[in-house]
Amino acid sequence: MEKKLTTPITDKDILDLKVGDEVFITGQIYTARDGAHKLMVEAINNNQELPFDVKGQVIYYVGPTPAKPHQVIGSCGPTSSYRMDKYSPYLMEKGLKVMIGKGDRSVEFSQIVAKYQGVYLLAIGGIGAKLSQCVVENTLVAYEELQSEAIRKLKVIDFPAIVAIDYQGNSIFAKQ
Repeated sequence: MEKKLTTPITDKDILDLKVGDEVFITGQIYTARDGAHKLMVEAINNNQELPFDVKGQVIYYVGPTPAKPHQVIGSCGPTSSYRMDKYSPYLMEKGLKVMIGKGDRSVEFSQIVAKYQGVYLLAIGGIGAKLSQCVVENTLVAYEELQSEAIRKLKVIDFPAIVAIDYQGNSIFAKQ
């Protein structure tokens, strides 16, 4: 089933999503990969503020390439998500609702998604140039020293993804 989501994401939005649903996201999403996740978890553990309020937000696991002249962003295809499994519980506890990436996640991650009633979405790998066309604004938020892995706030219109793990922990990757 096809669903439209507008950020920030509400609990009602999450409860309406099922494994296999196609979603199109419009609004603000944030980019963050391994290095940024590590720094955010360190901030949480040190009782410091995060660079942005993660409550109800979407994090896209991407390290975009530099934008060419007259582009908002370069290619922005998803990165493998499993590397964020150890960091995700900390951010979900703070209210993060949606993560976008590629590939399977651990059983423990599926359990965390169910515990905090979030959702994991798949973006299609290999079409980073096409996905970049959904980005209409790109603003550096934090960790500039991480370069392509810095946290960025993107404004997107109809960014496509597929529900891979729903709020109950059901997974598209489950073996039949």
